[in-house]
Amino acid sequence: MSKETIAVKAQEVEEVAEQLKNSVSAIVVDYRGLTVEQVTDLRKQLREAGVKMRVIKNKIMVRAADKAGFEDLKPVFAGPTAVAFSEEDPVAPAKILANFAKTADALQLKGGVIEGKVADLETVQEYATMPSREELLATIANLLQAPVRNVAYAVKAVAEKGDEDAA
Repeated sequence: MSKETIAVKAQEVEEVAEQLKNSVSAIVVDYRGLTVEQVTDLRKQLREAGVKMRVIKNKIMVRAADKAGFEDLKPVFAGPTAVAFSEEDPVAPAKILANFAKTADALQLKGGVIEGKVADLETVQEYATMPSREELLATIANLLQAPVRNVAYAVKAVAEKGDEDAA
């Protein structure tokens, strides 16, 4: 291998290692057997959630995992490998990929890194069943509104009762 090729590969290892470190989740999948249409649809769904998916050579991923301190992740790098990186929502990639795998049998989740820790397949599937960030925020907003709503109903009931007594 030429020095130029080695330098290019070393640079790619650096970039992937940084991406692993900076992501709140990176889910590894085997995409073998997906049609072009399915891959396009999957990438669209991931992109809408702010998730980037890359197909990366296993040797590059192994070296990047070592460099990023995720040595336990190396066994998942066998066969065609794609990685979905999210820098914002740790649940989004797992949720989207797991839901997509239900309709596309060819897509297989392998494992990944979630919030700085290596996650096995079981952990990734647990994250896939968790509510998204938006769903959690909506639930919290409803919980915070409930006491105010209850007070408003009580005040309205007292006011209506006062009107009935006056009449």
